[in-house]
Amino acid sequence: MPPFKPLLLAAGTALMLGLTPLASHAAEGQLSAQLDAARQEGSIWTAFALNRHLNPFKLDIDVEDGSATLSGKVENDVQKELAEQVALSTDGIDSVDNRIEVSSDAVEGDPPSIVQRLEDASLAATVKSKLLWNSNTRGLDIQVKSETGNITLSGHAQTPAAKELAGQLAANTDGVREVFNHLSISTADSSSSEVQTTLDEAREDISDSWITSKVKASFLYSRNLDALNISVNTDDGLVHLRGSVLSSAEKRLAVEIARNIRGVRGVDADALRISS
Repeated sequence: MPPFKPLLLAAGTALMLGLTPLASHAAEGQLSAQLDAARQEGSIWTAFALNRHLNPFKLDIDVEDGSATLSGKVENDVQKELAEQVALSTDGIDSVDNRIEVSSDAVEGDPPSIVQRLEDASLAATVKSKLLWNSNTRGLDIQVKSETGNITLSGHAQTPAAKELAGQLAANTDGVREVFNHLSISTADSSSSEVQTTLDEAREDISDSWITSKVKASFLYSRNLDALNISVNTDDGLVHLRGSVLSSAEKRLAVEIARNIRGVRGVDADALRISS
């Protein structure tokens, strides 16, 4: 351990003690903004899929702070302008950075069906939400794309373990066929990152109802867990799981999923039975 690490952690602890109530809500507001961005991306994808002038083309969407960045190819300027107007009509989108190219080879092979495009939009939003809810991946710079059920992750992770976890969260999502994990490993100072993570966690003031809803949703999204017989309650950050699962492996998975949701301080699964 580097000699300066304890000093950094001590400084972080001192700063935490001085946090104001206003600062304690900042992280939850940031999380809400990130989730809104994921939903807005899904809404734009859906609008493109339902538009007969745009659904033949493979267009990428990235939303941040109410601004949508569009990329990909279309066949003419009218379609490029239409894509921008469709994005601007999405609730919460204030501006569009239109990087779409006009090209004669915009359509590559047979375009996916509208149903498939809608499924991809929903799947990408689901994986993005799971990454934002998870306490170990919520701060990572990750872009999520889905194409015919295949998920591509791009961006940056701080450690190989974080990269692997992001891939596992995506792969364990119901409906995902394959995951292409293209995350690069950041070389940022790990000690400073640990202090920042500690401060971020101290600023979070996430409600029990928010935790309960995200644990339930994560259970439902999991391909390896039958969540219909699991009840979830949260009291002051402690998650209580009750009901039944089919195996000890499912019970361990349920506990692991719940433990890694943001704001969770512990998991009590004593009342979660294994069906004989």
